[in-house]
Amino acid sequence: MAEQQLGVLKALDVAKTQLYHFTAIVIAGMGFFTDAYDLFCVSLVTKLLGRLYYFNPLSEKPGSLPPHVAAAVNGVALCGTLAGQLFFGWLGDKLGRKKVYGITLIMMIVCSVASGLSFGNKAKGVMTTLCFFRFWLGFGIGGDYPLSATIMSEYANKKTRGAFIAAVFAMQGVGILAGGFVALAVSSIFDKKFPAPTYAVNRALSTPPQADYIWRIIVMFGALPAALTYYWRMKMPETARYTALVAKNIKQATQDMSKVLQVELEMEERAEDIVKDPRLNYGLFSKEFAKRHGLPLLGCTSTWFLLDIAFYSQNLFQKDIFSAIGWIPKAATMNAIHEVFMIARAQTLIALCSTVPGYWFTVAFIDIMGRFAIQLMGFFMMTVFMFAIAFPYDHWIKPDNRIGFVVMYSLTFFFANFGPNATTFIVPAEIFPARLRSTCHGISAATGKAGAIVGAFGFLYAAQSQDKTKTDAGYPPGIGVKNSLIMLGVINFVGMLFTFLVPEPKGKSLEELSGETEVEK
Repeated sequence: MAEQQLGVLKALDVAKTQLYHFTAIVIAGMGFFTDAYDLFCVSLVTKLLGRLYYFNPLSEKPGSLPPHVAAAVNGVALCGTLAGQLFFGWLGDKLGRKKVYGITLIMMIVCSVASGLSFGNKAKGVMTTLCFFRFWLGFGIGGDYPLSATIMSEYANKKTRGAFIAAVFAMQGVGILAGGFVALAVSSIFDKKFPAPTYAVNRALSTPPQADYIWRIIVMFGALPAALTYYWRMKMPETARYTALVAKNIKQATQDMSKVLQVELEMEERAEDIVKDPRLNYGLFSKEFAKRHGLPLLGCTSTWFLLDIAFYSQNLFQKDIFSAIGWIPKAATMNAIHEVFMIARAQTLIALCSTVPGYWFTVAFIDIMGRFAIQLMGFFMMTVFMFAIAFPYDHWIKPDNRIGFVVMYSLTFFFANFGPNATTFIVPAEIFPARLRSTCHGISAATGKAGAIVGAFGFLYAAQSQDKTKTDAGYPPGIGVKNSLIMLGVINFVGMLFTFLVPEPKGKSLEELSGETEVEK
């Protein structure tokens, strides 16, 4: 077998890091920024929605969303994302990355704005329309996963490709931070303008009617960064790998990349034969695909699935953990606006200290350590810290040991992001053939989202106390937080084992990894 790679793709592989790489990171990263902002900002306002629309003047505690409503508000976006990843992943390989990229962005902008404009002022109307638009918002966000990763990996050079895709993914951390900052700013302004007594002092007045604008402003703000990058997204040329290897138009690919790289590229004579070789045109469900890429695809899907169970259930415990360790005072001692401020403050602190540094550690080290080592290390450390929190759980919840608890909890997050949370996103964009790359990334990401749904809902019920009198309103007794954490530790350990199915793409060209350069002499 002779290894042959098209000249235009080789030029991309050996190109020095230049301005267009950073432009691509910002354009693809802004989509991710919006994704994270939109998916995570809702957790900042769920308590406020409960106070506004489920207020019961006779209750000792402020209103809260009933379990099925809370599950719907948090879950519809995840379900939409799963559907979007599969659909747009497939579409990105059929129509081209660039075309589909514009569609997903428009969906995200329209649905972000619409979810803040939910109709009526009764609980049922507001929640129904909010859930409807959040589903379609998730659908658009889902398309952004496979497309952002694929576009970045196809534009990058082979030496720093890992860091570039990781940088796009790291914008997720920036999006989570932005959600916190926007919520802090909006709630402070409203707190000053519309002072209100605490719930314990006056139940009815503790939630001023103006508070209804707070969650709408926070939710709608997500449309702004997406709208700003739309123009730049549309100006990016289609990736050379799609144009040459999938659309089989090598001339166009060479012209596009000559402009981007600002060098003259020549088209080789035998180029057409390389891309039209019939043995390289096997489909997703063929024996050839199963033989070449079956195990790596299983590795990518299973590790992402297991990681997201742990990752998303952790995010859910966050509010409860903060209340348990006293970072957020008891609900009755605050008014509605102040509560938003306190929740946002706690989430922003965790993001600043552990979530965000983890992402950038991956960017710095991925092309030195490799994907495999980082993923293995991340899963291992997450297992260790989960068990370290779970077994002496009763020790950690005593007031004197709070700081230690927060440190352990932050470290679990740090090693999720300097570990499998980043690598499971990067690898599927590198190891599959160009004509199936976006589809396979979509399949891996959707399996991950299925894990997120298990984590978000399974553990919402599982983490409830075993004692009937201590469960949250409307929930059946569960296995308790301690046993839930032990289960999550086991899940991380299994993720570590499945990591061995994932190949190491460090320092190789995309065509070498996917076997697209192999042509008979």
